[in-house]
Amino acid sequence: MTRYTDSKPKKWSHPGGKLRELGADKLSDSGLLSILIAPGIKGKPAEDTAADIINRFGSFKGMANQPLHKFLEIRGLADVKIIKLAAAFEIARRIVNEVLKDHERV
Repeated sequence: MTRYTDSKPKKWSHPGGKLRELGADKLSDSGLLSILIAPGIKGKPAEDTAADIINRFGSFKGMANQPLHKFLEIRGLADVKIIKLAAAFEIARRIVNEVLKDHERV
């Protein structure tokens, strides 16, 4: 995905703004993840929760095979955010399956 630009360049401090300004490929894993789980909770921004998730599971791949109840153990996550993560991983799985099918046809 390419970055979105308009006539006025801006300096953003939050991950969503950075994605808009710099492009998704410039964000860290925790930065991308924090966009999916935003907003944070009182006293804990989404960026901190995302870092906790990455630290706990090691990577997106490490997260992908976890049962959903494991995410409930992380402060800052509840059902709605966990469902968003599950949907994102299912989308990624389907993309990978489509790519693999395309390679099999070639």
